[in-house]
Amino acid sequence: MNVSPWILAARPKTLPAAVVPVWVGAMPLLIDDDPFSGSWFLFWCTLASCLCIQIATNLFNDAVDHRKGADTANRLGPRRVTASGMLSPRVVMTGALAFCLAATLIAIPLIREHGWGIVLIGAVSLFFAYGYTGGPFPLAYRGMGELFVILFFGFVAVSGSYYVQAGEWGGLKIWTLGLQCGLYSSVLIAINNLRDIVEDTASGKRTLAVRFGKTFARAEIVVFCFLPVLLWMVLLPGNLLSLLLGLIPAIIGTVICFAVCRTEPGSCYNRYLALGALQLILFAFAATLHAALP
Repeated sequence: MNVSPWILAARPKTLPAAVVPVWVGAMPLLIDDDPFSGSWFLFWCTLASCLCIQIATNLFNDAVDHRKGADTANRLGPRRVTASGMLSPRVVMTGALAFCLAATLIAIPLIREHGWGIVLIGAVSLFFAYGYTGGPFPLAYRGMGELFVILFFGFVAVSGSYYVQAGEWGGLKIWTLGLQCGLYSSVLIAINNLRDIVEDTASGKRTLAVRFGKTFARAEIVVFCFLPVLLWMVLLPGNLLSLLLGLIPAIIGTVICFAVCRTEPGSCYNRYLALGALQLILFAFAATLHAALP
């Protein structure tokens, strides 16, 4: 079955990393018993804007990695539209800019509601949509991809989404959920970098997997899968049902860790990426149920 080049370039399997933090940050105020707290309209605006930024980031990444030689015909991961010649670099970059513009326009209701705080968050997010792989200091090429994901797909996205709903920054619970979300999202980056360790070494892309080797990369994935569970048990206390909810993502995390530790990097890691996305979705499910508990 032929798939549109734009769908391939958008990388649908990565989009849960944009959806889940918005969901987790907003749900505590959308499903509580107070009819005057939270706004579904602002939630959908936040979600759509974040999705546009994520897609723009993926498009920038597609074009920039091709220009730098990080994506080749021998890559183990999904096909890239620029490297395969399906779309030209200029067209892909133009598409990325169009999604940045769309993210900005969709965020106008958020700016009208909360002012300069949203402008600051949006401006920094748009800057790093390109700066993740492009610009004079590309984070992904300096081994800072995981840190970027924890900060922006964790703390910023979760606390920012809560701020949109509440008009104030959350306390320990929201920041804990932000860290957990960032760690689970980083599983995707870490698996991707371990899979591409040979290609990244050849192209000069100095990911943490390239810098410190396969053993470190595998240990990193284990930490990213299970540290959120420990944080849930320690910082999100509750009854027995609440504690059991925190274990739900660990089921998939266990499968992922055994898989990456027992297999050499290869195309099979694409399946582990799908499991990582599922783990992130299960975390959102657990966090929503936790917020609904009395």
